[in-house]
This record gives sequence, C-alpha cells and structure tokens, in this order.
Amino acid sequence: MQFAFFSIPVDGGASIAQELNAFLRAHRVVSVQKELTQRDTSPCWRLCIEYLEGPASPRDGERRGPRVDYKEVLSEEDFAVFVRLREARKECAGTEGVPVYAICTNEQLAQIARRRPASVEELREIEGLGEAKCAKYGEALLAAVVEQKGDADAESGECD
Repeated sequence: MQFAFFSIPVDGGASIAQELNAFLRAHRVVSVQKELTQRDTSPCWRLCIEYLEGPASPRDGERRGPRVDYKEVLSEEDFAVFVRLREARKECAGTEGVPVYAICTNEQLAQIARRRPASVEELREIEGLGEAKCAKYGEALLAAVVEQKGDADAESGECD
C-alpha cells in the first residue's frame, strides 16, 4: 500500500483541492484520515490517503462496457430462464444482505440460461462461478433453471 499526504487551507486552497480530487479519481483509495489543524495562523485540513497502485475502479453510475439488453440477445426460452434466475439471485441477495451482483453478474446468468446446467459441477464451468459461490448459491440457481423448465413444459402441455 501507498500513502499520500495533502494539506489544504480552509480559506483559499482551491488549486490543492483540485489536485486532491484528481488524485482520488486516479487511484484506488483504501482509506482517508483527515484532521483539522492549524498551519501558521490559518486552519487547514491535513489528509493521509492510503491507496493501492493501479487505476481507480469505476465510480457509481459509470459502466465498464455498453449495456446489454438480454431480451434481444437471448432466445425467448433462454430469456424466460434468465428472468427466473434474476428472481432467484434477488432472493439470495436479500437473504444474505448483499448486492445482487455479489451473487452473479447478468452475463453469468445469461450463460446459465443458455447452457442450462444440470449439476453444480456444470455450473462451475461458467467463468466467475467458483466453488464457494456454487456451494452457497448453486442449488438455488439450478432450482430456478429446473423450475422454469417445468413451467415451460406445463404451458406447452409436455410431460417428463
């Protein structure tokens, strides 16, 4: 980890504040410690910023790539499975108290919808779904695939 230090006068430190903001945008910040102190006769903020090397990650509202409309890229049957998988992901996230993307990304759900894995081992073949996620959420995801297949079969009048 690296450290950077800034001292910004309370009155008139606009250029230093701009430098600080540019630094924060360009680095992966781990923590910030700030303290209001006296510098000569004027108050100033002193900041200690702990950061990691490498570019900053996208901020809220920024995206890494173009937004994908899965209704357009998946077949009608695959999209129905995708929708059910999103519902299952949301239920798991609510139970765990984590954001939905911590369970699976939309792209991973689309891969599950296309491949329709029948076992946790097949689920692990999808990039980003390792042993821990499969152990924790695999059964719920597989159940969503099976449930959607059952719903589709019932609608079409097919039997197993």
